Amino acid sequence: MIPLFILLLLQISASPAASGSVDATFLQCLSKQTNQPAQVSKLVYAQSNPSYSSVLRAYIRNARFNTSSTPKPVLIVTPTDETQVQAAVICAKNIGIQLKIRSGGHDYEGVSYISNVPFIMLDMSNLRTINVNIQEQSAWVSAGATLGELYYRIWEKSKVHGFPGGVCPTVGVGGHLGGGGYGNMLRKHGLTVDHVLDAKIVDANGKILDKNSMGEDLFWAIRGGGAASFGVVIAYKIALVPVPEKVTVFRVEKYLEENATDIVYKWQHVAPTVDENLFMRMLVQPVSSKTKKGEKTIRITIIAQFLGKADELITLLNKEFPELGLKKGDVLEKDWIGSVLWWGIKDNNTTPNWLLDRHPDTADFTRRKSDYVQQPISKDGLEFIWKRMIKLGKTGLVFNPYGGKMSQIPASATPFPHRAGNLFKIQYSVNWEEPGYELDKNYTTQIRKLHHYLTPFVSKNPRSAYLNYRDLDIGINHQGKKSYAEGQVFGAKYFNANFDRLVKVKTAVDPDNFFRNQQSIPTLPKKA
Repeated sequence: MIPLFILLLLQISASPAASGSVDATFLQCLSKQTNQPAQVSKLVYAQSNPSYSSVLRAYIRNARFNTSSTPKPVLIVTPTDETQVQAAVICAKNIGIQLKIRSGGHDYEGVSYISNVPFIMLDMSNLRTINVNIQEQSAWVSAGATLGELYYRIWEKSKVHGFPGGVCPTVGVGGHLGGGGYGNMLRKHGLTVDHVLDAKIVDANGKILDKNSMGEDLFWAIRGGGAASFGVVIAYKIALVPVPEKVTVFRVEKYLEENATDIVYKWQHVAPTVDENLFMRMLVQPVSSKTKKGEKTIRITIIAQFLGKADELITLLNKEFPELGLKKGDVLEKDWIGSVLWWGIKDNNTTPNWLLDRHPDTADFTRRKSDYVQQPISKDGLEFIWKRMIKLGKTGLVFNPYGGKMSQIPASATPFPHRAGNLFKIQYSVNWEEPGYELDKNYTTQIRKLHHYLTPFVSKNPRSAYLNYRDLDIGINHQGKKSYAEGQVFGAKYFNANFDRLVKVKTAVDPDNFFRNQQSIPTLPKKA
């Protein structure tokens, strides 16, 4: 007999679109597993719950997937402690329904909250505890915390410590670290996951494991191998890094009419080899010409951070990169937290409290792709690319330089293999503001064409890609009999030679493939 509490709960929140038996079974199980029946109604949202849409929409960061036709979870579970995560895993597995895991919602393809089969979404956003230990120079960070919250809590305790994570403050820690993660201290300190000391994960059996109990292989896999393929990471323990009292930032724009091609060509030789304290990101965008009305041109924007003072930076670049013509008026000195705000494009009056704002229910329509460049692109090659970008209309490129620390860490150290040998990573980027099938089709076609045009200039065999710039065009796992073969297609691009080890780990820790998504790590084929 179903307890009265569950019957009342079902009357309040059961979804007519979902199987009543599934709802009832899951809710009964959750109530039993947590031993917190009074809390279950606060944790679970069905589609008829008045708050369902707002909870789902809050962390959809790509507006392409905020439509009435987008597949939606049967239930949303919003745990507030690790025992509730355990219960959700156990109960979803018991009833045989797919479980999706979302932290910040920045997955470009919405993989954390979309599926073509019935599923339950585990929304980690309430698990946001951050404990900073300055004496140990470390912090425990819950998977549902944001990077902005992490940076703020570090700044509260120390003005000379930081963390080499991404520049977007609303990105969730769980997804960022699970897929590798990097930021503007990449060349000095390496990847975000290079600084993970420990972790807590709920495995496919509902057990909570730490670094010691999960073992070396699983600990390796969840630091950049797509942690959602292996379990639900509850928290990561990270090592903080020292930052100087003053860092220097600048933003410089140049157009084709201002010798932008020469600057880009030289950038390829300088940005990956210059002092590792300097990170110079470059945006390449088709824009309207300032001098020729009605014509399009290319604008480049170099956005940089130097872990040192302004005079030192200007001296360095006047020697290594005189083509840029950097002047004292172009640069700003800030403390580290001030630089974090500057990268967020906030003005000088913005206080660090801004980093605590998650900006829920805010999203652009976006498409993204990625590539790696291993040899400098010639000036002729660059001019070929500019012509194609201008003709296409809107898709831009973001060049992120490697070198420095990235060249010193073996490709096998973590699942993320794109280290030495890569000069820079390309992110293809197009945003738009209005919904509509034709717009989506147009911009999707644009970005795919530009990706095709760059084929001669990027890595080959495989043509590599970055997992955290999720791109379903490079392969989808349909989770059928061909799962392993399908997984190899995108797996080799994201992980290169590390893919085979990830498959072995997956087969060992989740042989039934409970944790799965459109681009999850497959298990080894079962022997007949």
